[in-house]
Amino acid sequence: MLVTEKHLSKSFDNDLNEVIELFIQMGRMAAEQVMIATRALIAADEATAKKVIADDDLINQLEIKIDEQIILLVAKRQPAANDLRLVMAISKGIVDFERVGDEAEKIARMACKLIEDGASPRGYSEVQHLSNQVRLMLLEALDAFLFMNPQQAFSVLQSDASVNEEYQSATRSLMTYIMEDSRHVSKVINILWVLRALERVGDHARNIAELVIFCTSGKDVRHTDFLRVEEIVQQTTNASMNTNK
Repeated sequence: MLVTEKHLSKSFDNDLNEVIELFIQMGRMAAEQVMIATRALIAADEATAKKVIADDDLINQLEIKIDEQIILLVAKRQPAANDLRLVMAISKGIVDFERVGDEAEKIARMACKLIEDGASPRGYSEVQHLSNQVRLMLLEALDAFLFMNPQQAFSVLQSDASVNEEYQSATRSLMTYIMEDSRHVSKVINILWVLRALERVGDHARNIAELVIFCTSGKDVRHTDFLRVEEIVQQTTNASMNTNK
């Protein structure tokens, strides 16, 4: 099922579709910023890192633009039921994407610091792997949103648990390294901050996935037991399949 269905008012469809397109654009831009910032860190590419820092304002401006359009949409069209849930989800989701942009900026700033102070002796492979995972989570969450697919959204929640475990494992490994060899403490700590930023990106991807489940089921699954979320997703999927028969 696509994120929107046809309404009697063509102008309402146009307004809503424009907001959705901007939302997807913002999410993809945020995911790309994470990837570029990580590449700049690993390649010690200061010019690219500084561009990520500068481009964070593009994401901020997009958040403002979407906010303004949502306000106009609600004022003019007064959406109800499913449409209102969708608009509310977008309004919350852009906050997550803006914060993903902030995390990408943090990674870029850490890249600049490591370029200035010298590379860390450890942690780059962990950064690369975690970056790949959270970027895929973001893109999958966006895809789940675009097609309003609660099963795909639940897959993102499962991936977040894996990311958290990997983050904790990498943190323990680097902390052990610091205790055994204190010569590069500040550099390794910068890598730890990068890993923390990436873990937070995963959290924001999870938030987007939870919004998909909210839109499709009408239930707020934040802070909900994992098995209960799985049950809600299965019920929603079954109901959708029965409707489409």
